[in-house]
Amino acid sequence: MSEEKLTQDPNAEEEQTEAADQQSSADVNWEQEAGHWKAQAEDHQNKMLRAMADMDNLRRRVRKEQEDLAKYASQKVVEELLPILDNFERALAADKEAMTLESLLTGVDMVYRQMVQVFDKEGLAAIQAKGQPFDPHVHQAVMQTQDPEFDSGVVVEELQKGYMFKDRVVRPAMVKVNE
Repeated sequence: MSEEKLTQDPNAEEEQTEAADQQSSADVNWEQEAGHWKAQAEDHQNKMLRAMADMDNLRRRVRKEQEDLAKYASQKVVEELLPILDNFERALAADKEAMTLESLLTGVDMVYRQMVQVFDKEGLAAIQAKGQPFDPHVHQAVMQTQDPEFDSGVVVEELQKGYMFKDRVVRPAMVKVNE
């Protein structure tokens, strides 16, 4: 008989487990469970709506900052050019009777050097042309000549200066190239 009890015990345990599961599922208050999930869904919905509103506000703020940056991008250069403008205005307001050609040229040279310093500081540089091999990326050939002093394909004369702003060509140098 003890052997029969051993073989019956596992079945009895399974039956007890199933009965307990049935009773616990019967004890669940489905309305309360549904209310819990509904509240959690509403909470997630509110968090999602707040996150979407935050994202819209961020987009608007970034767009405004980009517009302001583009609008006022040259403000620093303008501020640095103002003293040069002031010097030109002083030169124009100077007494024409007391001004000599030498003092005028000295003043113009000072203003020119001041302007070149501002451009250098901002990254503007003149393109080297005369005596350099012709480079279509930085030179614009407008004339050709035959000069025995220069090799073929070399810039003989610079007709108008070209400029680079940092790593970009702002204006290519207009040049005369040896054939």
